[in-house]
Amino acid sequence: MRQRRIGQARVAGVTGHKRTGLALAVAALLSGCSGATVNNPFSTAPPPDAEIPTISERFDQLFGSKKAVETAADGTELDCPVVKIRAGASTYAVAPPGKQPVASELNFQATVTRTARDCRRGANGQIMARIGIQGRVVAGPAGAPATVEIPLRVAVVQTGVQERVITTKVYRTTVAMTESGGSFSLVGEDLVFNMPAPLTSESFVFYIGFDPQAITPEPRSSRRK
Repeated sequence: MRQRRIGQARVAGVTGHKRTGLALAVAALLSGCSGATVNNPFSTAPPPDAEIPTISERFDQLFGSKKAVETAADGTELDCPVVKIRAGASTYAVAPPGKQPVASELNFQATVTRTARDCRRGANGQIMARIGIQGRVVAGPAGAPATVEIPLRVAVVQTGVQERVITTKVYRTTVAMTESGGSFSLVGEDLVFNMPAPLTSESFVFYIGFDPQAITPEPRSSRRK
């Protein structure tokens, strides 16, 4: 009987130590909450603002631009369709009139090097997208002019068995050329389209590419009658 009581006392002592240790651990955890952030995997609260990279920061890192880019009201980014370069429109090569833009006849050639995009949903449910494009222009053997105009087209296309163009925009930028060439970057900020349920960002794609037909026409010379 005495041995049983001793055993019970030992168990009670061990249990008491465990409870005391647990209480101290909980107290330490609660006291540390005021000075440190505890990540709760079951919490539904949004992450701190410091953990959410802004769209402006991403564009600054990509293009080195100082221009502010708006974000959604809650600081989060709406899921965006992917950006793809349209087949056959990945380069823009220019030669003198009447010549083919190949080998020694090339004035300059432009290519896209990087892209970026962001989207937000407007009050009317429409998606407002920004498309960032960065590229490089290389001078050719035939010599490039002091400045060149780069015409780019962006299209919002709904994917499927038969792709459907939702909207399209033309953007132009001017590049100051050096002996080796130049670079360009632009952000198209006026792309607006509808994404009705059950369609998602995977139902659309942003196609970009050079559009030689969109080059600004040269002014006609006035003729005297």
